[in-house]
Amino acid sequence: EVQAAHIKPVAANGPDSVRNGIAVSGTVHWMFDRGMISLRDDFSILISRHLNSDVTHLINAEKAAIVPADVRFRPAPIYLEYHRDRVFKS
Repeated sequence: EVQAAHIKPVAANGPDSVRNGIAVSGTVHWMFDRGMISLRDDFSILISRHLNSDVTHLINAEKAAIVPADVRFRPAPIYLEYHRDRVFKS
């Protein structure tokens, strides 16, 4: 299944827009919302050192998000920065 996850939560005034969202599995959505994973501006995946389980089987071999070719539909750096700074548990 695929779910849409807000990068900057709507509760924190994040917009309901394509640039503030990523498509993920339910498990990855849960981890993203709780700061166990995040994305760098180059879309490589960050994994929190607080995560107690090996999640490499949930992440593609490139350890990076697959993003649209059209930059207008990619996650915006401002929302990724918000998530890394305020949600991600490094």
